[in-house]
This record gives sequence, structure tokens and C-alpha cells, in this order.
Amino acid sequence: MMIDLLMVAGGLVLLVVAGDALVKGAVNLSLRLGVPALIVGLTVVAFGTSAPELLVSVDAVLNNAPALALGNVIGSNIANILLVLGIPALISVVPVSRELTHDFLVMMGAALLFIALAWVGPFGWMHGLALLAGLAAMLWNSYRRAQAHRASAEPDLEGADASISGLKIALFLIGGLIGLPVGANLLVSGATSIATALGVSEAVIGLTLVAVGTSLPELATTIAAAFRKEAGVAMGNVIGSNIFNLLGIIGIASLVGPLPVPEQMLNVDLWVMLAVSALLGLFVLTGRSIGKLAGVVLIALYGAYLVSLF
Repeated sequence: MMIDLLMVAGGLVLLVVAGDALVKGAVNLSLRLGVPALIVGLTVVAFGTSAPELLVSVDAVLNNAPALALGNVIGSNIANILLVLGIPALISVVPVSRELTHDFLVMMGAALLFIALAWVGPFGWMHGLALLAGLAAMLWNSYRRAQAHRASAEPDLEGADASISGLKIALFLIGGLIGLPVGANLLVSGATSIATALGVSEAVIGLTLVAVGTSLPELATTIAAAFRKEAGVAMGNVIGSNIFNLLGIIGIASLVGPLPVPEQMLNVDLWVMLAVSALLGLFVLTGRSIGKLAGVVLIALYGAYLVSLF
């Protein structure tokens, strides 16, 4: 048990460090190319911080633990909104722009598509292709928006670190890509062993320990963005990560192997994820910032969800 705990701890640390390195390199590279902060948050930052979820889920399928893969994604999406936005709101108000309405609706569409496919599951290669087609459409839309921005405005280098050379950016990217799979393997192996030893289902472990652990890069990024008043990066990171989790991660994992959906997830967790996603609309559709009181409520809701799991 002690070795398993050390593997989980070591995997989490490595995921956070490697994820941070990957995001730091990717953000500086993309900002120097003149891509706006919101698009960066929705794509580069979101996909970079979701890399742990991707590797954990694929590794879980390869290790015959599909419930861990699904629990990781569903749990991460819940944690991304309730924790990743709740905790930074206690430190500094998280501004929310109504310009995110389009992206919020895309996230809700992705959640509804995911739930519909789950009910006609298990997730297989056809489901995976449908999800990846949705992701491709989202990326194409983001590309067109980025192109329109570059054509109409000067490159925005705010947030880029001029002291980071091209070589350092490359090293951050390579280091992140190498460290993430190693950390993912440690985390999945340790979490699966703990689940077996304690008699706790893999689904619950995925919805809690693994989900929160792989959401740490998003949390660190959002806290930093809140401090720097980079609302586009903060909100774009959360919304983009949730979209990629549903469409990209399960889309790819479904091509690796079938993912049966546990009854608990069909009846409870999927609907909790949808309700939490809709809750974000109260802020996006009104343009209301997320303050300390809202942060406390979000964290309290996550605490109540954890209690219900156990």
C-alpha cells in the first residue's frame, strides 16, 4: 500500500510539473504568433492541461480499467468548474465575458452528445469517430476565429516572456511531453492498486483521486490567470479543457478499446456533470464575475458531490 501511495504521489507531482512545462512553452509560442488569449485558452492551454487526462484514460483502457478512464473524464469536468474556478475565486475575482457564450454553448453541445452516446454505449470506435468529428469542427472554428483576429489586429504579445528563447520553449514542450506519460503510468498503476486493496470501485477512484489529480494543471493555470487578470485564459482554459475531455480524450480512448459505461455514471454522474456545466452558464450568459461568495458555493457543491460518492 505504501508503494502504491508513493506511486500516486509521484505521478501527481510529475503530471503537475510536466503539465506546467508544456503549457508554459505552448503559451509563449502561441502568443508570439499573435493568437488572442481567449483562443489560446480554448486550444493550446486547454489541450496542454488536458494531456494528463488523455494519457491517464488511454493507459487505463490499455490496463483493462475502462471505468477509470470514464470516471477520470467525467470527474475532471466536474472538478474543472467547481474547483478550478472555485478556488481561484477565493484569491481574486475571476472576470467572465459574455463573449464566451459561443464557446459555452459548444461545451454544452459536447456534453449532450457525450451523454447521448453513453446511453447507446458502450463507447466503441464508431462513438470515438463521432466525438473526434465534433472536436475537429470545434478546432476548425477556433482556427477561423484566430485567422480573422490576426487579419484585423496587431499581434498581442502580452503575457509572453521575452526572456524565454526558442530553445527554452522547445525544451519546455519536450520535457512536458516526456514527463506526462511517465506520470500518467505511475498514477494509474497506483490508483488501480489502491482501489483493489480498499474495495473501492475503479469508477469512484477515477471520479475523485485521479480526476482531481489530473485537474491540477488546469487549477494552477487558472490561479495564475486570475492573478494576472487574464480572464480569457482562465475561462477559456476551463471551457476548452472540458470540451477536449469529452470529445478528444474519450474519442481517442474509444479507438483503443471499448468503454462500457457503469450504471452509476449513467444514472448520476453524467447528469451531475451536465448540471454543473449548465451552472457555469449563469455567469457566462450574464457576464457576471465569479467572486468569493460564488467560489465558496462552488467548492461546497464539490464537497457535497464527494460525500455522495462515498
